[in-house]
Amino acid sequence: MIERSHLSILDQIDRHGSLTKAGEALHLTQSALSHKISKLQQQMGGALWVKEGRKLKLTPAGNYLLKEAKRLLPQLERLDRRLLEHARGELGRLNIGMECHPCYQWLLGVIDPFMQQRPGLEVDVKQRFQFGGMAALFNHEIDILVTPDPVLTFGVTFEPVFAYEQVLIVSNQNPLATKNLVMPEELRDQVLYTYPVASERLDIFAQFLTPARQQPKSHKTLEATEMILHMVASNRGVATLPKWLATRHAQSLPIRALSLGRAGIHKQIHLGVRSSERELPHLSRFIEVAKSQDTGNFLID
Repeated sequence: MIERSHLSILDQIDRHGSLTKAGEALHLTQSALSHKISKLQQQMGGALWVKEGRKLKLTPAGNYLLKEAKRLLPQLERLDRRLLEHARGELGRLNIGMECHPCYQWLLGVIDPFMQQRPGLEVDVKQRFQFGGMAALFNHEIDILVTPDPVLTFGVTFEPVFAYEQVLIVSNQNPLATKNLVMPEELRDQVLYTYPVASERLDIFAQFLTPARQQPKSHKTLEATEMILHMVASNRGVATLPKWLATRHAQSLPIRALSLGRAGIHKQIHLGVRSSERELPHLSRFIEVAKSQDTGNFLID
């Protein structure tokens, strides 16, 4: 009963706000568009929208169908693209999602040799998701999820590919710079900069401060790694980064890396893929390339 055209009509009405503009976007006359929806409403026995003056207001059924259209249309478009790419003899596209803000440089070291082996394959990297990385993986918005915090879920396989230590970076002017490691209570008078991620998902809180019932003087968020490094180098606060990234920037900035506690916080980058697709040639090869990269390029002592 529901056709793809019905989903497209609701989506375009939501985007453009009127039947006329939706029809133009879909290359349909207003009468043809209205006829399609009227026929569907007759079959389902209810209205999808009502008119309030010149505006259209969706009914509960219309809102439900719009929500499903937003979910299903990207998947159908992805299917169209894949079929077209196969018809053209192309290899398609690999969509990679990032849940690790500072891992982009590591990812570039994997993508470059991988693309040399797969010259016909396009690669796209996404860092923002409407409902999170796992939802993007399940909804086929991405094919691989790069994350240091895998969520064990049926239908998803996670492969550990790169181990690193999460460290605290401080300015050389900070009194903590004389130490090799820092304890939770020593951050009580420090401004802590992090990426804009919920505190409970940040290792500095979940594995270090919260178990010790400690808090920093204040907690501020910044999007860009470069800006976080600038604030730390200027002695405006402290931050946590992977040790390999902190060590690399310490060569050009007045910063120092300290272990978080006596045991340190040790992490691994994981690649998550849909289990049913784990053995697809391009996915399995990407994982192989990621595992084979020389970690010496990153783990500089």
